[in-house]
Formats: sequence, structure tokens, C-alpha cells
Amino acid sequence: MTEITAAQVKELREITGAGMLDCKKALVEAGGNMETAIDWLRKKGLATAAKKASRIAAEGLVSVYVEGNRGAVAEVNSETDFVAKNEIFQDYVSDAALVAYKNDGDIEKMKACVCPKCGKTFAERLTDMIAKIGENMNLRRAAVLEVKNGVVASYIHNAAGNNIGKIGVLVALESTADKAKLQELGKHLAMHIAASAPIALDIAGVDPTAVEHEKSIFAEQAKASGKPENIIEKMVEGRIRKYYEEVVLEEQAYIMDPDKKVKQVVADAAKDLGADVKLTGYVRFKLGEGLQKKEEDFAAEVASQLKK
Repeated sequence: MTEITAAQVKELREITGAGMLDCKKALVEAGGNMETAIDWLRKKGLATAAKKASRIAAEGLVSVYVEGNRGAVAEVNSETDFVAKNEIFQDYVSDAALVAYKNDGDIEKMKACVCPKCGKTFAERLTDMIAKIGENMNLRRAAVLEVKNGVVASYIHNAAGNNIGKIGVLVALESTADKAKLQELGKHLAMHIAASAPIALDIAGVDPTAVEHEKSIFAEQAKASGKPENIIEKMVEGRIRKYYEEVVLEEQAYIMDPDKKVKQVVADAAKDLGADVKLTGYVRFKLGEGLQKKEEDFAAEVASQLKK
């Protein structure tokens, strides 16, 4: 058996962009021949997928999966919205939430999970899909919410199919109250979260650095008004309260009843249901948030293609 060196694996990886293990396997199959190994990777679709990995994938879909008192949400990205409408892609995204559910939202564990549908790992299935569809895709993130007693409710905004869409939300409600009624409350709260995009569940959950940053901005604005220092301090306090009402879930005006804050809505529900209800957590995934979408000049793109 031909001995494969680390240097050979490194060289093949640099040429093709394929993963280390795939490169080593290709060299073993090719008896150490670099050209044969490249062809082996190309035939398997691994080199094709790797070459596309430099392209920005900021489109795609988000999926949710809920079972009892536990739920999961996952995001899978593609380069174009056109691919997001592909049935193969949608099937993969839908399964992503279920795989996340079973693997605590751990991306690496998800990738290693074997799919009963095809007998391949979830990562291998993604690679096959990239090669087949011809676009870079990425299993970006996942999260799981769970309660001991109560429910986890979900909501999908801009749905593209069953439990897949552009925004996915999970809400955790801890309570011994009727689960059907808790689900209804949770669904409404999830819809609120989808629209209002809070950054924290409660005031204590807001990053102190963010608060100090806002205070410094408000203080500068107040100083520009020429008011005395003691008045400026009160103005800043008022602006911070307003800031909390804008970004903290419990402090936000409830979209379906703006006269009430979300925490009041939950408290009222507890009275109606005859049991304590605690909003213990939420997750909101908006497709592509935090990703920079690639904007290309069409003429430049054509020119680059002609140079190939």
C-alpha cells in the first residue's frame, strides 16, 4: 500500500479545496497519484463543492421542529433565492430542524448524524446536494429550547412550505396549565417576536456594554440641547427606559394589544389559566442576518467569465 504523506494531502487540499479526510481518501484510492486523486474528487463532486465554497451563501431557509416540551430551529443558506425554492433543498432544510432537535443544536454533531433516508451523514448529504444543484450551501446554525413542564411553541414567517420559511421563532413557556392554551399563547408571542426582533428576554439579559453605549449617545444628544447636568441625567434615564421598551421582549408593547407590555400579557394569561406561566426563553432566526450579501457588477462578472 502506497504511503500517503501529510504534504501530499495538504497539496491536494490546496488544489481542490476539498476536506483533509476526503483528500487523504482520494490519494489512497489513486495510489498517491495527484492527477488521479483530483479526478476522483471531481467525480465524487467533492472538488466541485469545495470550489464553490468561496461564494457567499446568504439566501436559503429557516426551519422549525417541535415535539412536546422541546423544539429546534435551524438555518441553511444558499447563494440564491431560486435554489431555496428547490424541493431537494427544502427537504434538507426541513430535516435540519429535526436533526438539530436530536443533537441539541450542535452543528458538528448534526453533520456527523447519519440520515436514514440515504445512509449518508448530514454533511455528506449537503455535499451531494451542492454538487447536484451547483451552488454553494451552508448548514449555518441551529438552536434548541426545552422546558420541564409546559410547552415550546413555534412560528414561521414568510413560509415556503411546512415549517420552513424566512424567519423561524421558538418560545418556551414553563407552566402546568392546559397545554393547548399554552400553545396558543406561545404562538401569538412567537408572532410578536418575529415582528419586533427583541435582543433580550428581560432587562437583566441586555449586554451592559450595549447599555453603556446607548447612554453615551443619549448623553451627547442631551448635552447638545444645553440643558443643566441634573436635567441631562434625567433625560438619559428616560431614553434608556425607552430603549428597553424597544429591545427587551418583556418590556415591549404587545403587537396584538399595544396598551399592554408582553410581561403583562403573560401575567394576564396566568390568571386566566389558573396557573403560573413563565416565559423562560425564545430563539429568533432571521434568514441571512449577520451575513453580507455579495453584490456583483454584472459587467465585471461577464468579464471575469471571459478570462477563464
